[in-house]
Amino acid sequence: MTFSQLHERLRLEMWRRIQRGVVTGKLLAAQTGLRPSHISNFLHRKRKLSLAALDRLLAAQQITIQELAGFPPEGDDQPDGNTADTLRIPLIVQTAAVALPLIPARSIQSYIALPSAELDRFAPHYSTGRRSWERFIAVRVTGDQATAMEPLLQELSIVIVDRHYNSLVPFAPPHPNLYALRVGNRLLLRYVTFDSDRLLLCPHRLDFPLEAMEIPPNDLPSDLLIGRVCLCISEV
Repeated sequence: MTFSQLHERLRLEMWRRIQRGVVTGKLLAAQTGLRPSHISNFLHRKRKLSLAALDRLLAAQQITIQELAGFPPEGDDQPDGNTADTLRIPLIVQTAAVALPLIPARSIQSYIALPSAELDRFAPHYSTGRRSWERFIAVRVTGDQATAMEPLLQELSIVIVDRHYNSLVPFAPPHPNLYALRVGNRLLLRYVTFDSDRLLLCPHRLDFPLEAMEIPPNDLPSDLLIGRVCLCISEV
């Protein structure tokens, strides 16, 4: 395989991820330090990336040369990073989930590998400002967060949050959406509805109180929604 073929494979892989909603051109530019116009030219075959720029892109998207060429990494039969069949979702500290569009390496605790097809079925529904955010993140549920949502959520379970879904439109009506939302600098997990300039935070447990959350003057309801919980991984 030639360098030109590897370059084209990387370009096609980036287009695939953009179409899936995992990444955007602006996000790639922010991750690599390259200009958005440079990324756009690369994606549209108007310009090739330098070797240094290719290294930055591979590192930012956690792709190895072996994966790009179709070879498994040494000592393993399956690739560790994102492939056509698998995506690695960063398991992060909750403070990063609340406020950071791009997740820095220091906030990543580990990765959760999921089949790409499992995430492809989740359509985004976001406000304009969310296009540049890293889409899927994972957080570990604390005991306090699990209490109101038992038995749906359990302490130490892991939830996958789609941060490109911060709309109150139901994903699969009549079932309510479960959201990770921002309350001050904390992350809360609740069903959410909108009523008279307030968000109503609804628990899963019938014996747990309903809470009303006032929307700050300069915020929209979507600003307080970190994202929709689309998957939960629990021990049984």
